[in-house]
Amino acid sequence: MKVLVCKDYKEMSVEGAKIVAEVMTKKPNAILGLATGSTPVGMYQELIALNKAGKIDFKDITTVNLDEYYPIEPTNDQSYRYFMNDNLFNHVNIDKNKTFVPLGNAKDGEEEAKRYEAFVRSLGGADIQVLGIGRNGHIAFNEPDTELVPVTHVTGLTEDTIDANARFFASADEVPKQALTMGMGTILSAKKIIILANGKGKHDAVMKMLKGTVTTSCPASFLNLHDDVTVLCDEDAYKG
Repeated sequence: MKVLVCKDYKEMSVEGAKIVAEVMTKKPNAILGLATGSTPVGMYQELIALNKAGKIDFKDITTVNLDEYYPIEPTNDQSYRYFMNDNLFNHVNIDKNKTFVPLGNAKDGEEEAKRYEAFVRSLGGADIQVLGIGRNGHIAFNEPDTELVPVTHVTGLTEDTIDANARFFASADEVPKQALTMGMGTILSAKKIIILANGKGKHDAVMKMLKGTVTTSCPASFLNLHDDVTVLCDEDAYKG
C-alpha cells in the first residue's frame, strides 16, 4: 500500500481526483469503480471542475458503483443512483447509459446480485476503484463478520448502519433493511484502488487496515492482498 497523508479534506479530494484523472487520460474509455457517501463528494467536485475546464473527458467512460440499498427506487433521493446523478453524472459529459448501479428496484435481489457480478466481471473489473472506509473498517456494505462473501450479494444492514442512515429518511422505519453490494473479491478485481479516509473517527479503521494483516473483523484489511492500492487520508485519520 502507498499512503499519502494530506493536510485536510480539500487536499485529499484534490489528490484523489488527480489519480482518477490520470487513469482517464491514459485510457479515455476507462472503467471507473465509484463509491457513495460523504467522503468522495469533494473528489467528485474536483473531477467536475477538471471536466468543465476541458482537462478530462467522460464521453467514453463507463462507471460501476459498489452498492445500492434494497429495495429502493432509483428516483428516491436517498438511492445511490440518485446520489451519483446529483453529485457527479448530472455535471459532466458522461453517457448515463454507461453508468451502472445495482438495481435497487429489481424484483429478485439475489438474481440482480448475480447479474451485476457477471456484468462487472465481463468488463474485466474496474481500471480504478474508488473506496471509502467505515468507522468499523467496512468497505461498501461488507461489514465485519466471521465470514465475508467474495462476490456481489444481498446483505442485511446492521442496526448501527440503519440508525446512522435514519437521519436521511423521514424515519428509521423507512431505511431499507438490505443492500446489494460488491463483495471483497469483486472489489479486488479492480486493476487499481484508491481509498479515502478523513477525520478522527476513521483513525482506528485506517490503523487496522495499515497493520498489514488480513482479518474479516476489518474488511478493509483485505486490500493488503492487492498490489496497487493508494490510501489517501488527512492528518486526523493518520496521526499516531
